Amino acid sequence: MSLLQVMILAIVQGLAELLPVSSSAHVVVAEKLMGLDPSSPPMTLLLVMLHTGTMVAVIVYFWRRWHGTYFRSRAAFKEVAVKIIATALTGVTGATIFWAIEKAAFRNLQGAQIEDLFSHLELMAPALAAGGVLILIAGVVTRRNTCGLITKMSGLNNRQAALIGAVQGFCLPFRGFSRSGATISVGMLAGVPKSRAEPFSFALALVLTPAVVARETIRLAHFQTTSGASNLASAVAPSLLGSTFAFLAGLVALKWLSRWLEGGRWYLFGIYCLIAASVVLVLHHLGY
Repeated sequence: MSLLQVMILAIVQGLAELLPVSSSAHVVVAEKLMGLDPSSPPMTLLLVMLHTGTMVAVIVYFWRRWHGTYFRSRAAFKEVAVKIIATALTGVTGATIFWAIEKAAFRNLQGAQIEDLFSHLELMAPALAAGGVLILIAGVVTRRNTCGLITKMSGLNNRQAALIGAVQGFCLPFRGFSRSGATISVGMLAGVPKSRAEPFSFALALVLTPAVVARETIRLAHFQTTSGASNLASAVAPSLLGSTFAFLAGLVALKWLSRWLEGGRWYLFGIYCLIAASVVLVLHHLGY
């Protein structure tokens, strides 16, 4: 893995992670086009570090908004803490789907994990398409607001927070089903203003990050015992550099996302996901 490849993957991850277009699908496609193995230990380590870089970008970008909304008083912090706790449904939903898929798909394969499916483009294409349809529905309904699906735009209550958390859990096992696209879209359809749905969605992602990193660290430790420590050690330096590039690209993506979200152009991300699903399907048929 060359330094140029690390930089390309970092930029792809940084731009796509914080846009509702599924960063994982974009990164896996980029890896395959460059002849890299997405399931190898160095690539797994790199992906964890790239994700960490984009989450730091989230903290930097939203800090003032979070501070003014969630930390302005003890009561405000308690309110948002209750909402985040309500999204424990993320873990319950995600873990249940992980378990069900592993039992169904890997019944006769010892030691197989759901991550073994993540590089399959034939599975990513329908996930991208499903996410695109959801984004389109949310964009069109909230733009026109004439279908009766949204009766009143409110702040963000516990029921809405729990719903968003459950949807986030549903997205975790499916590469191509954008987490931010699904959570923001469902929040909008549930009556949450776009200005509240976006920062809350990314706040949930930030809370989720330590658990994701922990899971990947466990997988890396397993790879280390089977493949040797040298491969992992040689990937540390480029991974740290990649996280820096992912951080910078993430800041750019967040500014773009906010402008499009507030400008009523959310549905365009849905169109993009449908186009991306078609491209991924073509690449699969070409043998990638």
